[in-house]
Amino acid sequence: MKNNGIRIGLTYDLRDAYLAAGYSEIDTAEFDRADTIDSIESTLKRQGYVVDRIGNVKQLAARLTSGDSWDMVFNICEGMHGIAREAQVPALLDAYEIPYVFSDALVCALTLHKGMTKDVVRAAGVATPDYAIVNEMQDLKGISLPLPLFAKPIAEGTGKGISATSKINSMAELRNVCRRLLNEHKGQPVLVERFLPGREFTVGIVGTGRKAKALATMEIVLLEGADAEVYSYRNKEECEQLVQYSLLPTGQLRQDVEAVALRSWRALGCRDAGRIDLRLDDNGQVHFLEVNPLAGIHPQHSDLPIMATMSGIKYDVLIGRIMASATQRLRRTARAESVAA
Repeated sequence: MKNNGIRIGLTYDLRDAYLAAGYSEIDTAEFDRADTIDSIESTLKRQGYVVDRIGNVKQLAARLTSGDSWDMVFNICEGMHGIAREAQVPALLDAYEIPYVFSDALVCALTLHKGMTKDVVRAAGVATPDYAIVNEMQDLKGISLPLPLFAKPIAEGTGKGISATSKINSMAELRNVCRRLLNEHKGQPVLVERFLPGREFTVGIVGTGRKAKALATMEIVLLEGADAEVYSYRNKEECEQLVQYSLLPTGQLRQDVEAVALRSWRALGCRDAGRIDLRLDDNGQVHFLEVNPLAGIHPQHSDLPIMATMSGIKYDVLIGRIMASATQRLRRTARAESVAA
């Protein structure tokens, strides 16, 4: 196969390893299961790549300082510490001039901070709910957003910090929720935004820049017994019982949702694959909520592969499309080296 001989390093945060080290279930909520790593490795091998498991950022650093290198790294590390934690592996690989799959250090640092991300997409003309950032309880005095509101940690994923209490109907509720979030997620501000009451969607995207395409749009419908009106940590963890996922059919709404998603993706400079979360306001206008440039990639349990499967796209084909986008950079690097020689 044409990929024979291309060495792909695989960086990841293995949930079991962190649990064994004493971290909690909630601490490790974003980290990958062993079968996710197995699936990625076996798929890449079927496509002709030579795969080398590396592990987390500290294991990567040890390998790099010992002199190891790879043609490209398939990076799904979420990181453990700091608001810019998703940028740690990309930054380290940039320092060693090793190409990698998915978004670069700038994008990963920016997009984990939901407030700064909103600034960028809003500057690009994308609608997003009005918001405020609470760094300390005194900041609540300056909030003049109309109720209801929605509050969440500014730099978490997988619904961490989001519960049935995240929808705010009074200033007393806002104080209680912000106090709890500031205590539970130390070092992180709270994002407070206008609550949008409409339908919620996630758009899977594959590709980079002008070549980026919407893979599919999936609607998130909360069932009886779910935390009402919020896509909470509990709803995500128990999605088989609490959430119904369905592809949005072809039509004007899907065109509008995907147009906003792609505009956001390109404005932020995301690469290769990921997801954009969106919601409708009370007038039916599509609003950007947040982006996941390192989307989960478990073949059965992650939204991006689920959307692909529902659209008739097999897991191997999805990974192949992601690699086709990423290896464009590998080929450009090879051409540049050839010219320099």
